[in-house]
Parts: sequence; structure tokens; C-alpha cells
Amino acid sequence: MGGATAEGMIKGSLVKNEDICVSDPQTAVLDKFAAKGVSVTTDNAKAAREADVVMVVVKPWLVEYVLRDIKNALNPERQVLVVIAAGVPSANILKWLGSQCPPLFLVIPNIAIAQLSSMTFIVPVTGEPQHTELVEKLFGSMGHTLITDEAHLGAGTTLASCGIAYAMRYIRAAAEGGVELGFKADDAKRIVMQTMKGAVELLEATGLHPEAAIDLVTTPGGVTIKGLNEMEHAGFTSAVIRGLKAGAK
Repeated sequence: MGGATAEGMIKGSLVKNEDICVSDPQTAVLDKFAAKGVSVTTDNAKAAREADVVMVVVKPWLVEYVLRDIKNALNPERQVLVVIAAGVPSANILKWLGSQCPPLFLVIPNIAIAQLSSMTFIVPVTGEPQHTELVEKLFGSMGHTLITDEAHLGAGTTLASCGIAYAMRYIRAAAEGGVELGFKADDAKRIVMQTMKGAVELLEATGLHPEAAIDLVTTPGGVTIKGLNEMEHAGFTSAVIRGLKAGAK
């Protein structure tokens, strides 16, 4: 997710490449971003000390280690801290950093942030409205955002961050079905992706409820309703809801 977020900032127009600093222990990662005109370092504290917005984007079990490593480099008077790590409570972060904690935001994007198409959830934990405006503007330049509370962050994670994997699983399944129906694999994948893109753009353009849009396609006795009913007999809707709820636990 850290790499995807950096890619999004590089592709976006809000932040100049030379104003981005990526810290990572892997030389291959640093070389990749350095080639794009981004500042790189292996020193987390150095990267944090010089930043206006500090983003800690690591696996959840590494958050405490990284925060304690950069604690003395943080400046609560001029910085904003963004933590992108599922399941790490703000109370823990505030405890680890104490008075050294800048205005804090918990943020959960999804990997489409690399293509400026993320659905990103933002939880303002501490700070002033101008800090929230800054964070929302930054992530809004890389997709859509929703300001929410910490209690709903887990649900947002499974619906959008995990949810992008669920959407890709549907693409894979439908493409495999397309192969069984006689299309070549690449053609089947392209057909399914364009169909999903069209469905999203139709809903965005019309504001229709998905079921109302489905009604436009399902003629009485037609093949669409037969296919939909067969999927429901196999538990399609129930499986999706159960999967989402499992991911939120």
C-alpha cells in the first residue's frame, strides 16, 4: 500500500515529485522511486523530520516499531501524521507517541490509489479543520474519499480495501466463464472489465439504485433473469454479504 500511495502522488498533480520522500529498507524499491525524481532514504527519522505530512504505511505489526523510531523526529506544531494500517487503534498510537504526536489521521485507501482511483476512508483523530481539509485534499486527488469515524473504519476496510480483491475475484470468475463459453482468455477478461466499468459509469451517471438498473436489462422470461436467478440459487448475494462481514471481524 505504501508503494501504491507513492505511485498515486507521483501520477497526481497536487504534489511535485521532488517534494515526495520515500523511506524503505529495500534498495530495489528506492531505486524505482529515485528514477522518478523522488527523494529516497533508508532512514525513517530523516524522512519524517523533513516532512510536512508524515505517512506511516507499513504492516500493522510494524506500526509501533516505526512510530517509536521516528518519535523524536516528529514536530506536532507543523506536521500532520497519517497512519495507513488496518486494525491499529488510534489510542495505541497516541500512547506510543504521547506529546510528540502531531494531528493524527487514520486512513485506509485501496491499491487503486496508484491509478488515482482509490476509495479512501479518513478518520480525523486529532487536529483542526484545516488539517482535515489538507488530508482530504491530498487523498481526494487520488480518488474518492469519505470522512468517517474510527468505529466504521473496519467496515470501510472490508468494503473497499479488501473489496477491490472481491471485485477482482468476480472478474476472474466471469472471465473463466467466458472461456467456457468460447472466448479466448484475454478477450474474456477484457469483456468482463469493460462490462464492470460500464456498470459503474452507468450508476454514477444516472444515480439509479443497482436493482433499478438491473430491471432495465431483465426482460420477462429473458436470459438475464435466468442467469441472475441461477446465481442467487447458488447464494451469490448471501456469499458477498457473508464475505464482507467476515472481513470486518
